[in-house]
Amino acid sequence: MARTATKTRIFVAILVIGLVATSCTKEDSVQPAKEYFTLWNQCEALTALQEYVKDVTNPKSTNYIEVEDRIATFDMDGTFVGELYPTYFEYNLLEYRVLDDPTYKDIAPDDVKEAAQNIRDFVRDGKKLPDHFDMIHARAAAKAYAGMSLAEFDAYVKAYAAKDVNGFKGMTYGQSFYKPMLQVFEYLKDNGFTYYVVSGSDRFICRSLVESIGIMPNRVIGMDVKLRSTKEGEEPGVDYTMGKDENIIRTDELIIKNLKTNKVLQIAQEIGKVPVLSFGNSGGDCAMHNYCLGGKKYRCAAFMLIADDEDRDHANREKALKLAVEWRENGYHVISMRDDFKTIYGDGVEKTDFTFN
Repeated sequence: MARTATKTRIFVAILVIGLVATSCTKEDSVQPAKEYFTLWNQCEALTALQEYVKDVTNPKSTNYIEVEDRIATFDMDGTFVGELYPTYFEYNLLEYRVLDDPTYKDIAPDDVKEAAQNIRDFVRDGKKLPDHFDMIHARAAAKAYAGMSLAEFDAYVKAYAAKDVNGFKGMTYGQSFYKPMLQVFEYLKDNGFTYYVVSGSDRFICRSLVESIGIMPNRVIGMDVKLRSTKEGEEPGVDYTMGKDENIIRTDELIIKNLKTNKVLQIAQEIGKVPVLSFGNSGGDCAMHNYCLGGKKYRCAAFMLIADDEDRDHANREKALKLAVEWRENGYHVISMRDDFKTIYGDGVEKTDFTFN
């Protein structure tokens, strides 16, 4: 009996040790929940985004959205790329190309020079840009880069993007992403969303800039110029067979300036689905937001970022707060750079005065 009791105690001890070991192994294997929004303060917009995503990705929710229909669209300038330094990247690039680039400035057409000078006068002297300058710039930019191959243009954009940003210390143009917004991309990707950049800026400029943050070229929609092969000349592409030794080059013919309702038309044309999430920062994004919110199939949401932080960025807080009222009336969630972002551009970046050579 004693021997049997001893065996029983040994068996129980082994069983307990095994259960404890198993329990420890399970606890050790549990991974902590991923923290996505370490650069954000808790705020209405963030709460709304997280609640929305949790709802539409829950298979038990009546608002559940299948992965293939989880489409999000993002404007670029002023939405996740710095805009007020002191104007759009593509405007700064054209000004440099036409007025400073020694390989081009002496041969630039007069209308292109005038557009570039308008930008310089606006930036340096605060002069008002001409009416409909978005289209004036678009036509000038088409001419300014005509004849460049896509590879040459990509290299040109990246070379300029490597320059230090005017009005900041510790950052290049190519690094001027709003770091909290990059966390939104990561969060959406991990929750099965496909996101597209839908910008008023040149498609190929956008592609060059967002490559460093992992956005693929086929996820970028923007302003477009007509392309052709190097030996095609004026012959229609439908009648011409490109050779193996040819490249694709830019022409001076503008196809579309991707603003306002043009954004919606391009989304319909290229994505073929109505987005369920939309992010922007200006009136040029309202049509895209309304297209999203007007979708009848799924629950949708739209977000507007306002540049209201005059301490960490070159912003106009008074104007931004007025826009915030308008955006909320339109049914958009408002993201405040001042109140909602712990940082804008990351550590080591400081706002400075503008300096010009």
